[in-house]
Amino acid sequence: MAIFHCSAILFDLDGVLLDSTRVVAQQYTIWALEHGVDAETVMKAAHGVRTVEVIRRVAPHLDAEAETRKIELREAEASGIVAMAGAVELLNSIPKGRWCVVTSGTRFLATTRMRKFGVPVPDVLVTADDVTRGKPDPEPYRKGAELLKVNPADCLVVEDAPAGIRAAHGAGMRVIALPSTYPVDELKEADAIVTGLPMIKVSLDGAGGKGPLMVSLT
Repeated sequence: MAIFHCSAILFDLDGVLLDSTRVVAQQYTIWALEHGVDAETVMKAAHGVRTVEVIRRVAPHLDAEAETRKIELREAEASGIVAMAGAVELLNSIPKGRWCVVTSGTRFLATTRMRKFGVPVPDVLVTADDVTRGKPDPEPYRKGAELLKVNPADCLVVEDAPAGIRAAHGAGMRVIALPSTYPVDELKEADAIVTGLPMIKVSLDGAGGKGPLMVSLT
C-alpha cells in the first residue's frame, strides 16, 4: 500500500471526476469531419489539452476561439456523461478548502458538467480561461496551488493524461494516475497508478482540520 502526505489534492476533471472521454472523442470527431481535419490527428492532440490549443495545432487557418466555443457548447449539451465511480465520495472525504479542480476545459463547460452530473463544484476551480498556457505547461497546477495557498511541493495531483502528468511534475507536484483515458504504459511518468478512485482513501494525519492529509492507495 502506497501512502502520500500532502497539504492539498488537485484533480483533473474529464477522465478523473467525470466519465466523459467518449463524449469528448465524439464531439471532436464530429468537428473534425465538418472541417476536413483528420480525426485521429485531432484526438492525439486533444486529451488533457485546452481546446483552443488543439485547434491552433491541427487547424491554424480557423478562428480558434470561435471553434472552441462551438465545440464546448456542444459538449455541455451532450448526454452520456456520469460521475466517475467513487468521485463524489472521495471529494466529500476531503476537508473543505483542501482540494480543487484544474481542468483544460472552460469555466462554462466545467461548471455546467459538474452541476449537471452531480460532482461538487469546489471553491477553487482553475480552467482554460484562467491561464495563458495550458497543460502540459505547469501554469494551471501552479495556479491551483496559489489559489489554495499551499506550496506546490505539498500538493498531490490526480490525472488521467500524460499532458496533465507532465504539467503537475513541472509544477513540482506528485501525481496519481488513472488509466481511464490512456493505457497504463502511457502513464508511467506518474508516481503511482490506481485502477479507480475507490482505491484512494484520504484522512487527516494529525489533530485538527488543518493537519496534513494522508492519502492511502489500496
